[in-house]
Amino acid sequence: MSNEDNRFSARAARYARVGGNVGMVAARVATGKLLGRELDNTSDAAALAAALGGLKGPLMKVAQLLSTIPEALPPEYARELAQLQSNAPPMGPGFVRRRMTAELGPDWAARFGSFEEASTASASLGQVHRATTRQGLPLAVKLQYPDMQSAVEADLNQLRVIFGLHARMGSAGVDTRQMLEEIGDRLREELDYEMEAKHMALYGLIFAGDAHVRVPAPEAALSTKRLLSMTWLSGRPLLDYKGAPLEDRNRLADAMYRAWWYPVTHYGVIHGDPHLGNYTVFEEPGSAPSGGIGRPIGINLLDFGCVRKFPVAFVQGVVDLYRGLERGDRALLVHAYETWGFKGLSDELIDALTIWARFIYGPLLDDRERTIADGTQPGEYGRRQAFEVHQILKAKGPVTIPREFVFMDRAAIGLGGVFLHLDARRNWYRLFNETIEDFDRVTVAARQRTAFEKVGLTVGDTSGQIF
Repeated sequence: MSNEDNRFSARAARYARVGGNVGMVAARVATGKLLGRELDNTSDAAALAAALGGLKGPLMKVAQLLSTIPEALPPEYARELAQLQSNAPPMGPGFVRRRMTAELGPDWAARFGSFEEASTASASLGQVHRATTRQGLPLAVKLQYPDMQSAVEADLNQLRVIFGLHARMGSAGVDTRQMLEEIGDRLREELDYEMEAKHMALYGLIFAGDAHVRVPAPEAALSTKRLLSMTWLSGRPLLDYKGAPLEDRNRLADAMYRAWWYPVTHYGVIHGDPHLGNYTVFEEPGSAPSGGIGRPIGINLLDFGCVRKFPVAFVQGVVDLYRGLERGDRALLVHAYETWGFKGLSDELIDALTIWARFIYGPLLDDRERTIADGTQPGEYGRRQAFEVHQILKAKGPVTIPREFVFMDRAAIGLGGVFLHLDARRNWYRLFNETIEDFDRVTVAARQRTAFEKVGLTVGDTSGQIF
């Protein structure tokens, strides 16, 4: 392990910052209970958000993830944490040069045709620079911030404290142990840019020749475990099209839908972070008027750090759950929940899960043209249903959330939010049924195994058995 991997000094500094801030709120809650103070979730949630607001990195990513899962945190906490931003301040040119030297050696600059030391984008774990190969091929170069492994381990330990806060506030509706394991595994995986390059290659294979979904290609000779170079895909931000004609917004929704659902049902993988910044739009050449937007063709799918790979049995559960809702078959619903990993479910907990399932699958069960959630604003998506589930789980729980559920749920909520931003109107029922009409688990298992092997992944990367 290199000095940078998990330095004690870096980890200790992170513990001090995160632990101090979170600990103050924990102490406030604990003291309130000891003195018989009525706990004020709204006030305590605001205090926690304020304590975390100055920090950047993994914990912000986790906080926003947890805000989408019913009863993972109190609703007041979820609302506050959902507003936190995960953008980190960029590294300066001197720091960039030192990081590039650490990854590619002292002659790193000579290995590029050009390299812009000022970043074009920054996020929670790294930042992106424009560059070219020596042959002139445009590149996007993602450079990981220093000491990120230390930050992840420190933040995961403090996440246990945050979950503990929830438990102290009353009867928590969910057992968060598997959630913590899943979040930890995915965050550690996201630090591995060699794994991300394999994910990118997998999606490139899935969408090879697709006219509406483009995927960058990794440049292996200019990449390491903490540096990822890939082809640059030019495009406009998705939100530039909010005011575009409905036909154009629908075309983008179709591309987004295919980019997310097709890999799930045909290869057992999802793009687990459908953040607006992870997509750009490419247009018909010459269709944009001066200073305006043009006619969109499709989307550039970016950032493959959070790709969740599932056993095919889990994908079968996704289809079974849909069929159970469609037919009103409670036994099939229960079978699907159990396939996903839910255990010991009472009738009340089954009802709670089904409220959430009907929300997620609702548009896919409605055979008509509609928005993804009629009459709902993006920031309100799922909030009413989450409150209903919260009430039941708090009274009848806890229920253990299976680890596979965490990013499936996060991605579904995020994708729905994108559709709401676009205000797209589609027949989601027909789109989904076209996607699953030829579903066969044996065929999907064989297809998954073949694709994984081509890009250097293994079936074991699904964190479970393929059957």
